This record gives sequence, structure tokens and C-alpha cells, in this order.
Amino acid sequence: MFIQWIFLISSATLISSATLISSKWIPERIVGGHLVSIESVPWQASLLKEDEHYCGAVIYSETVVLTAAHCVRDPSPSLYSVRVGSSSSIIGGQVVKALRVLKHDKYGQPFQYSNDIAVIQLQCSLQMGVGVSSIPLADSSPRLGSSVSVSGWGKIGLFKGGSELLLGTTVAIVNQKACQKSHFGRVSKDMICAAALGKDSCGGDSGGPLVSSGKLVGLVSFGGLICANPFRPGVYANVAELKPWILRTIQSL
Repeated sequence: MFIQWIFLISSATLISSATLISSKWIPERIVGGHLVSIESVPWQASLLKEDEHYCGAVIYSETVVLTAAHCVRDPSPSLYSVRVGSSSSIIGGQVVKALRVLKHDKYGQPFQYSNDIAVIQLQCSLQMGVGVSSIPLADSSPRLGSSVSVSGWGKIGLFKGGSELLLGTTVAIVNQKACQKSHFGRVSKDMICAAALGKDSCGGDSGGPLVSSGKLVGLVSFGGLICANPFRPGVYANVAELKPWILRTIQSL
């Protein structure tokens, strides 16, 4: 069954009209990126599941990282650890095991990826320094058309594998209502959308940072079946909207 949508993307708008092929959502993934050093994004972490890169994560403090709730559907702490301070997803830096994994209590409500955020408390403190640093949480969402950066070790394209070395790219915040239409209305206020021609986050980037002006504005959440499809903007957990839950949860640790 086809419902047609046509999109026009500018720096500030995403305008829709009729043709869209129905498809399932999938977790997001970086396409059209370039190599970045961990020193330029020292808040970036790799979430390991059973000692292998599984998702992205973000350093909040010496003992806490943030990631997407869908990355920790099984919240057993023994499954997870994080690697920080390395541009590689498989070697180097510091690896610290998880102590507690706390998903948003309303994750999946009202839509599958609503409130897609989790807090992970670490067993021991990270050694902060060059390539390992926290990032402040945004108090407000970036404006329409704002340039934002995203990074990770995810897939680099359709039918392609992930990157062992850290990649980054720049996308732009797009119109929320048009983004809702492109994702069948399943975009709630705790989400923001971003897109750019030939650039996107992709599988394995989920939970990683979306950054504007040195502040964390989003976490990679989901997108369409094909990464970097401008008709299907990437969708990110909106950190400004979720900040009260983040702070309450961290205070409860």
C-alpha cells in the first residue's frame, strides 16, 4: 500500500506532500561522514555488549553515561561496559563495566521509540583528561535549520558494515510536523529530527551524541530503512525535554 510524500529540504524546512512507502522503523545508523579524533568529541563513548561494540553512548560524569533505551532492552548490568578515550571501537582507551542500567520508565510510550533514553552507572570512575570529558546537557532544543553534529562507529551505508574508527558528520534540524508525517505521526515531543543530503547516523550509532554549540541536544534513536534518505529524517531523543528525568534519575543513584 502506497501513500505518496514528496519532500523539499532546505536549511530550515522539510515540506511534505503525498508518496510514502510503508515500512518498519529501525534503530539509527553514520553515513557520509569523515574521520574524527576522540579528542574532538571527548564525550563520545562506545557501549559494549558482551565486550563488543553495540551502540554509542555519551559521558555525563566520571561515573555516569547516557545511551538510548533501545540499546539496553535487556537491562542486566553484567552485559554492558563502555569504552572511552579511544577513536577505535575495538582497542585502546579505558573500558569500565556497568553497575546499574536504568531505562526511562515511560520508554515506548506512546510510540515505540518515545522516551528513548537510559542512564548507566559505572562500577568505577573514568579517568577524565585528553579524549575523556563530560558534556553539558542542553536546556533548550536547537532552532529549525540549526547545524548539529553527530558521531559514532555505526554502518557507513546500505549493506555496509560499521566503521572501526570514529566518524562524524553534520546535519540540520528539520521541521517537526513534517518529520512526524514522514514517520507516520510517531514522533513525540521528546524527539527532534535532523537530516542532510547524503549524511545521517546509521546502525551502531544509536545512543550516540547529537551536539550543538558544545551541548548535548540529542541521542541517536531511529530512522528509516535506508540511512541518509532525506525523505526520512533521523530522529533523536530530545535531551532538553528529557533533562528533568535524566537529572532525577542520576540523583537517585
